[in-house]
Amino acid sequence: MMTTSKIALQEKRRLNKLILPLQQGPDLQLGQFLKTVEDCCPQTAFAVKIRLNEMADGELKDMEFFFTTLPNPTFDSEAYKTSVVGLFIRHMLLAYNKLSFSQVYKLYKSLQHYYHVYDAKPVDGQMGVPTFVADDSDMDLTSTEVTIGDKMERELDSPLYASVELNQISRGPLSQKQAEYFLAKQAYLLKNDDNKALRPAKLQEELNNMLKFNPDFAEAHYLNYLNSMRVQDIYISTHSLLHYFDRLILSGSEGKSNGDEGYGRSLRYAALNLASLHCRFGHYQLADLALQEAIRIAQESNDHVCLQHCLSWLYTLEQMKGSDSSVLTEDSVKMAAHFCLPYLASLGIQSLVQQGAVQGKSAHELMDALKDTDILHWKHSLSELIEISLAQTISIWRMYGKSTMAQQQAQLLLNMSSLEPVNFGVTQNNTEAFAVALCHLAELHAEQGLYGGTTEIFKHLKEQFPPHTQHAKLWMLCDLKIQFEKHMNDGKYHLAQPLVPAIRAQNKTEGLYRKAQVLKSLSRTTEAYRILQKLQVHCEKTRCTETIIRVLLSTAELHWESSDFSTGLPLLLQALTLSRKHHLQALASRTLLHLAFTQLMLGVPEQALSVLHEALEPILAHGGIMDKGRALMLAARCQMALVATRHSLTVAIHTLDEAASYFSTLNCKERLRDVRYLQARLHSSLGQTAQRNRCAMLFHLLDRELQTPRAPTDMRL
Repeated sequence: MMTTSKIALQEKRRLNKLILPLQQGPDLQLGQFLKTVEDCCPQTAFAVKIRLNEMADGELKDMEFFFTTLPNPTFDSEAYKTSVVGLFIRHMLLAYNKLSFSQVYKLYKSLQHYYHVYDAKPVDGQMGVPTFVADDSDMDLTSTEVTIGDKMERELDSPLYASVELNQISRGPLSQKQAEYFLAKQAYLLKNDDNKALRPAKLQEELNNMLKFNPDFAEAHYLNYLNSMRVQDIYISTHSLLHYFDRLILSGSEGKSNGDEGYGRSLRYAALNLASLHCRFGHYQLADLALQEAIRIAQESNDHVCLQHCLSWLYTLEQMKGSDSSVLTEDSVKMAAHFCLPYLASLGIQSLVQQGAVQGKSAHELMDALKDTDILHWKHSLSELIEISLAQTISIWRMYGKSTMAQQQAQLLLNMSSLEPVNFGVTQNNTEAFAVALCHLAELHAEQGLYGGTTEIFKHLKEQFPPHTQHAKLWMLCDLKIQFEKHMNDGKYHLAQPLVPAIRAQNKTEGLYRKAQVLKSLSRTTEAYRILQKLQVHCEKTRCTETIIRVLLSTAELHWESSDFSTGLPLLLQALTLSRKHHLQALASRTLLHLAFTQLMLGVPEQALSVLHEALEPILAHGGIMDKGRALMLAARCQMALVATRHSLTVAIHTLDEAASYFSTLNCKERLRDVRYLQARLHSSLGQTAQRNRCAMLFHLLDRELQTPRAPTDMRL
């Protein structure tokens, strides 16, 4: 099917890259095939269509002429005998020459039908086309001795091709190589780029079709297990996993009673995989039983590698239960290093870093540990773990309130070139680490009022991680939280309230906390207090220090509603102690703001201003725009409460101007209204009538636009 005119170099390169997937992949409809070739080289696609038309609308001799005019792989430079095309042509010629006359005729009739089905339908039609149908042995992984010629003879002698009707076309089984290629490609995509893999329903349909012709195909059962895990289907995933190991044990390659390649190995890894499955679904008791079984079999077989995997899942299971697993994790790291298992050793160190962050270790200790793992990653080219390490570093800096460092690490991860080989057109930015980094960036943009940038990030996240993919829940929860905070800052509580059930469905703790926030804003104090107390008890059991501090701050704010500022003081001191003990700078600064406000309300503005100055620097350096505006507004109120001099009042006005710029960025009109009210009072005290009238006018415009009663400025932070 060579064209007379010369093919451009770029088109030839694209065509060469397409040849191998076409040979290894499943049979395509003619329309799909021509479109695929046309995308690479329109000239070649047109030539293919012309040649097929000549053979299908001509006679048998036209097909004979095609085979006689094929380039000789021995002499033709374009199809050299050892090249992919040359080997394919040689196999095809050998298979064709072995056919009897009746088989050649059936091949010709099949070719005619293949073309005419395409020719008779619309260009974008969806009608299937017949493909060479193999019997069940083609799906058998052990049937590797069948040659192309034998297969073609068997296919052409099949009665299916004797009388095929247009409305009776059904998809038959794939050949062994096609099935292996399909499974390998989908498994690779599920691991590296879930978005490019077939959708769960479509992949399930393909696997069911594959297993219908060969129920003992172990690899198909395992891919079915991976596909079911995408949609959190516990029933199908469990059965598929058990079927996989049943078939693996019964296959000829698992004939030994024990050892690295035998029956015992399959049994212990079956139990280990079952334990990991139950871990992911939160079935801790079942996971523990399966894990103990895997450990017992591994100990009997003296399999140290399996035992190390079991130990890794054991400390993971203890962490999920909320227990302290640091001793188990340290043992796992030591043993993994002893048996030269860098992957497991690195995961253990990452887990220790996480536990250290929860327990209140300082940042430099954690970063030193991560530095050691990074050396290990680069030494062994563990690209996946490099990404995980960077994502964890981002999360640690965010937790410690260092937004600039978190942003720097996020940019480093997003601009990093992967060390993994890229197959099937996969770009290595669809892993969980990239999703975590992008979610952190979205939150950082939202904190600075850059909602346009946040929208663009979520647009990219939705493209890279559609809702059906396994990491989509990360950006879904992040998006809901950002929307909630935006509506709360705008004072639109009726819009924030419907988001609470959606947040709670993704994360129960976050959902309860935000429900309390809405109830507090709606002045339903008793209900909010009850939820906060319940949440505090739960977080103390799970050792979630960040949420405990946020709950304490919200509880203190509830006491402010009844002007009971002294009762909230012990809660704030407890929150400050916790945040400093765990090095949580952002929460510590926010707690200092609350303390300064409480002291201002208790009539000690000098001490309030002193506490505020301690918090002001980290807030202006790393805090969000809302915290910056609140801090500056509180500073101005402290200056107003001190001995009123002309200079101090002027400084307070300039401070409020800066706070107003922050609130304007967020479009927080309630806070802007409070700022204009304070500025009008200050200008009136200084006798600046024109400026006072201007601020009063802006206040009235905002008050008319909001149409809500203004909360007393002196009673809220």
